Amino acid sequence: IDHFGFHTDKTFKQRYLIADKHWKEDGGSILFYTGNEGDIIWFCNNTGFMWDMAEELKAMLVFAEHRYYGESLPFGANSFKDSRHLNFLTTEQALADFAKLIKYLKRTIPGTRNQPVIALGGSYGGMLAAWFRMKYPHLVVGALASSAPIWQFENMVPCGVFMKIVTTDFRKSGPNCSESIRRSWDAISRLTEKGTGLHWLSEALHLCTPLTESQDVQRLKDWISETWVNLAMVDYPYESNFLQPLPAWPIK
Repeated sequence: IDHFGFHTDKTFKQRYLIADKHWKEDGGSILFYTGNEGDIIWFCNNTGFMWDMAEELKAMLVFAEHRYYGESLPFGANSFKDSRHLNFLTTEQALADFAKLIKYLKRTIPGTRNQPVIALGGSYGGMLAAWFRMKYPHLVVGALASSAPIWQFENMVPCGVFMKIVTTDFRKSGPNCSESIRRSWDAISRLTEKGTGLHWLSEALHLCTPLTESQDVQRLKDWISETWVNLAMVDYPYESNFLQPLPAWPIK
């Protein structure tokens, strides 16, 4: 559970998935997915690039689950019930998990000991892949960090950059798309100034819980905003089932 301290020597079971259909002991490699914030099966089923490259690289695919997600819970059902348990939910600990897993696999799977390992990941997982290569260069020969905002920290990148990129996605999708969304925020505010407007909007959007006060309206705006952001993140040129079943170019 703790790779760097001496307070506890407890361990936990980390879930990982292996696909070796195209793996070859002679001239093969290991593509290692640095799992991010979610169930590893979710990412395994939506990381097509690794599957596409497996045959060409004679690669074994390894998908490692991030601690505290999916079934990799250091303290089981109590992992989130005690704030002290969350002390071990850090990127440093997660990277150390991955390092230990690679060592274990190379020790227990014949033919893998001298094979190169390439880390792959997207978004936060991409950040982990890049940092994994930096922190453990003796274990990972390279990393492919997709959509990985490794510099997205205070005083390094302006805070509004991410939302500007989201806005650009909608602006490119069609005439007045981004402007319509921008105007919708004021329209919602004006409409909900009165109780009749709150009731009408609740009915029009088929909300499970009716809007009754200003805080409800702000939560609604936040929910809609998150929907636009998520849609921009999965605006792929092909059908996908990552967050929800979506067509190609879902923003359009």
